Amino acid sequence: MLDPRFVAENPDVVKETLRRRFASEELIASVDVIVTLSELRRDYITEVDSLRGQRNTLSKQIGGLMRDGKQEEAQSIKAQVATGAIRLKELEEKLSLLEEEFSALNMRLPNLLHDDAHEGKTEEDNEVIRTFGTIPEFDFEPQAHVEVGEGLGILDMARAAKMSGARFAVLKGAGARLERALINFYLDLHVSEHGYTELMVPYIVQRSALEGTGQLPKFENDLFKFSEKLNGGDAFLIPTAEVPITNMHAGEILEEADLPLQYVAFTPCFRAEAGSAGRDVRGILRQHQFHKVEMVWITTPEKAEENHQTLVGHAENCLNALELPFRTVRHCGGEVGFSAHKCYDLEVWLPSQKKYREVSSVSQFTDFQSRRMGMRYRPEPVDGKKQKTRLTHTLNGSGIAIGRTVVAILENNQQADGSVVVPSVLIPYMGGIKVIKNC
Repeated sequence: MLDPRFVAENPDVVKETLRRRFASEELIASVDVIVTLSELRRDYITEVDSLRGQRNTLSKQIGGLMRDGKQEEAQSIKAQVATGAIRLKELEEKLSLLEEEFSALNMRLPNLLHDDAHEGKTEEDNEVIRTFGTIPEFDFEPQAHVEVGEGLGILDMARAAKMSGARFAVLKGAGARLERALINFYLDLHVSEHGYTELMVPYIVQRSALEGTGQLPKFENDLFKFSEKLNGGDAFLIPTAEVPITNMHAGEILEEADLPLQYVAFTPCFRAEAGSAGRDVRGILRQHQFHKVEMVWITTPEKAEENHQTLVGHAENCLNALELPFRTVRHCGGEVGFSAHKCYDLEVWLPSQKKYREVSSVSQFTDFQSRRMGMRYRPEPVDGKKQKTRLTHTLNGSGIAIGRTVVAILENNQQADGSVVVPSVLIPYMGGIKVIKNC
């Protein structure tokens, strides 16, 4: 979340970010409400602190007066304490309600946008930064990944629908092996070459974890929520490994010498896709359950921009190694995610659609997530003097979405006879299989 003090002192800056994000008029107007509540909150806190101090001072006097036998004076002060207690209780109740409203409004505000997030509303307005690879030319009409996969007998949408409904898939034989090969290849690349620490994390998290990374309260309809409670609270399936990885250090104070922390994890991801009706209904581009390798950095404010560029490069390395044509784009203001300050997408070429499609998002969050989850670090001493703790900055990026990589390989590497050439770096992970043929 944003620093509430910053919001109260810089409402026009916050409103400008909301305008660039094409936020609702209601949300923009809530900034003025936050400013008003902030002033009222400050007044309440000042009076509450004054009354508490007065109570403590008077209470000490009562004891002395009672010992000195000055009963009448003691009773008079007791009456003052009682009157103050009534007012204090009233103020504390008002302050508690105000704090709830104040916090709820602040939790609805997205992160401030980086200056690099140019004007624009949709993905068509994103800025192409660089392009990699060569778009393949076919001497036949290329098929979509569904036809390629079903023709090879490695993709079964019908049986998945029979078990689970729409937006699920069964991969078989070489298809399942290709998915597993990509998972292992990406993890090995990030651990061995990029220096990440690999994690295996829970797939079920509590509400506080999703609030920490910013999925809640805004995106609750996109999550799968359990009917049963987990340790007395709400439980959800993770929409991305970003949630459990980033929350690893929630509430902790890290040492600057240990930063940046670089974590990578493979997980299944679960999304209700409540806001995407009618989009990508065919095949495995947009599913309720999919696999992804996720990279997360925890760093300092001074290193965040440099680390973000490094993280983008690590994601690009994944697709370059597979020799897939793709491009890197920078998000316009209207496309930057709720928690993000700045975001890049990697978009891979899909011949069947004759367009680039997103396969990875790489985001910088400043201290937005860290403030929500209370994650700080202790800077190195200066001239032998300890420094105050500061909020960490967080970054994350897909490295990469597995299902969408499968789609890209099936479409870009398809042959006239219906077979698919396996990228050379995956051949060892495929047990030596160089070409996927009809089984």
